[in-house]
Amino acid sequence: MNQEEVMVSFCNQTSFSSPLAADPNYLMANERMNLMNMAKLSIKGLIESALNLGRTLDSDYAPLQQFFVVMEHCLKHGLKAKKTFLGQNKSFWGPLELVEKLVPEAAEITASVKDLPGLKTPVGRGRAWLRLALMQKKLSEYMKALINKKELLSEFYEPNALMMEEEGAIIAGLLVGLNVIDANFCMKGEDLDSQVGVIDFSMYLKDGNSSKGSEGDGQITAILDQKNYVEELNRHLNATVNNLQAKVDALEKSNTKLTEELAVANNRIITLQEEMERVKEESSYILESNRKAPKQDRTSEGQALSEARKHLKEETQLRLDVEKELEIQISMRQEMELAMKMLEKDVCEKQDALVCLRQQLDDLRALKHELAFKLQSSDLGVKQKSELNSRLEEKTNQMAATIKQLEQRLRQAERGRQSAELDNRLFKQDFGDKINSLQLEVEELTRQRNQLELELKQERERRLKNSRSIPGKSSQKPEPKMDGKHKIQEENVKLKQPLEETHRLQSPPVDEQDQPLLSDEPQVCQLCQEGGSLTKNVCENCRGTFCDACSTNELPLPSSIKPERVCNPCHEQLMKQYSTSPA
Repeated sequence: MNQEEVMVSFCNQTSFSSPLAADPNYLMANERMNLMNMAKLSIKGLIESALNLGRTLDSDYAPLQQFFVVMEHCLKHGLKAKKTFLGQNKSFWGPLELVEKLVPEAAEITASVKDLPGLKTPVGRGRAWLRLALMQKKLSEYMKALINKKELLSEFYEPNALMMEEEGAIIAGLLVGLNVIDANFCMKGEDLDSQVGVIDFSMYLKDGNSSKGSEGDGQITAILDQKNYVEELNRHLNATVNNLQAKVDALEKSNTKLTEELAVANNRIITLQEEMERVKEESSYILESNRKAPKQDRTSEGQALSEARKHLKEETQLRLDVEKELEIQISMRQEMELAMKMLEKDVCEKQDALVCLRQQLDDLRALKHELAFKLQSSDLGVKQKSELNSRLEEKTNQMAATIKQLEQRLRQAERGRQSAELDNRLFKQDFGDKINSLQLEVEELTRQRNQLELELKQERERRLKNSRSIPGKSSQKPEPKMDGKHKIQEENVKLKQPLEETHRLQSPPVDEQDQPLLSDEPQVCQLCQEGGSLTKNVCENCRGTFCDACSTNELPLPSSIKPERVCNPCHEQLMKQYSTSPA
């Protein structure tokens, strides 16, 4: 049970407007529950603080003092009042004296308490007994033994008192945890008779860092209940102060009455002393007269003397009774003066307790305002978080749909990749060896072609030099030049035939409308329509015949890894395709 739950249950006593509030049994049960919760909270706080402190506890340790105050309230609950000349007296020392009869080990601390010189009241002896039992680490054992004997406790407690019900057994079980605490008290210097037995609620009304927005309403309710309880406790204390003031007035009246009676008794004693002296004088006179009188007179005088002696004895006995009554009145007056001093001290302590309770009430109000502010801020934060959560859920749903689409595309791409790999594998199995051999032949033919072009270029330069040197002969020998040109064109056609075969193997067939077939003999340039050039190049893309000026570019084609010669229109078209395609 955490701190807030204990304080909420402790403050349930404030619900006096319910129909059960007038029932004494209901009030006693409510008080028992509150005291049990306070005992739980006090014992738990004492154990945790003592373990964190890590040393032997003394009488100045605040949680330990509060524990003894709570135990004192538990032992006083439901005590039967004993009537004295000062009124009703309630002391828990009587039940604690029974422990030595139930547990022989408790006789030692009981004797030690009785031998302490500074203790004058039963309350002080009971407080000293609790401290010594805690030092022995047997407080739980003694309380269990005492609670198990209900027939003995019925002499001191009401039937619905805490020690007579199951709450007392629960508190006795909780006291077992105090055996891990080491305590050392010095009883000689402590004034246990006049200590204030008021619970300090400030130790249990702290604002914990574990408060959350969802628990704000419960905390505010708990604070309001605590405030109501403190106000009710303040009202009870005011009523107690008024009762004590009335008792003080009654004691003052009885004091004046006793002083009057004492004066009357003193006057009576003086009159009795005077009568006694007079009787002594008469008796001496009678004796002397008896000695002188005859015997007959002596008999009558003897009777009178016996009567006088009897009267003297009665007066003497009356005097002794009056002296005893006077001593009793004097002792009662001294006790009354001591009780007056104690009552005045108790009134001062109650007033100090009222001041402390008012301060605690102010602290509770400040804590209430702070919790209300925190509740408002937490509500605003919850609203913002809920809106953010809804937006995140929408984005999550969109991302889930996008992920599903991407997964579908991925599966389609995976199927396409697998089919492409299968086609590539089959193509390599069918045409792999043939393509390799054809590529080797193409490389060889390309090398031969380059060599022939180089030789042709050299031959052109040589003939150009010869024609410049012999201008007259150039017109006479056109036929050999044309014959050499035809030979070169035939060799070029022969070299292009294996290239066309490899192109047909590596690429799909081309439509006749888009790519015209090569003729067996060289044609004019399809772009510039000039046929004077000796060298005609075939575009590897459209399979058209072009001159050197119209086919100067090379590009890698899908049918070949190496760059191939293409015409200028195909070069522009392929460049546009390459620039727009993603791969």
